[in-house]
Amino acid sequence: MAIDRKFLLCGFAYAIAGMGLGLYMAASKNHALFIAHAHILLVGFVVSFIYALVHRLWIAGSSRRLSGVQFYLHQLSTLVMTSGLVAMYSGALPEATLAPVLGLASVGVLLAALLVAWMIVRLPREQAAVMGRGQ
Repeated sequence: MAIDRKFLLCGFAYAIAGMGLGLYMAASKNHALFIAHAHILLVGFVVSFIYALVHRLWIAGSSRRLSGVQFYLHQLSTLVMTSGLVAMYSGALPEATLAPVLGLASVGVLLAALLVAWMIVRLPREQAAVMGRGQ
């Protein structure tokens, strides 16, 4: 499966999870998980959707290995971050326990963003090199 499609499917999975959490909060009138809800929708859905578009429109055909690393880094970090926020704001685990895990997950999300930005910057050089060899 193409990396853009993987990002798209994961993004919609996060959208469904985030909307489900939003419905739960509305029905229970308990909005303690609103921060987790926002992260699920923004980092999970919106960022994954943007990455799907970027991979499809700008960096298609870029390094499969690098794209795979970026995909798994973002998805794993987002899953850990959002699960940790749900656990913390629901009171299941204390902040002191989750802080290091949430910090690492946040760094993972940032590294994935830096990696996709690097692929975008690097792409014109790769295309120019390929075009130059073909002539």
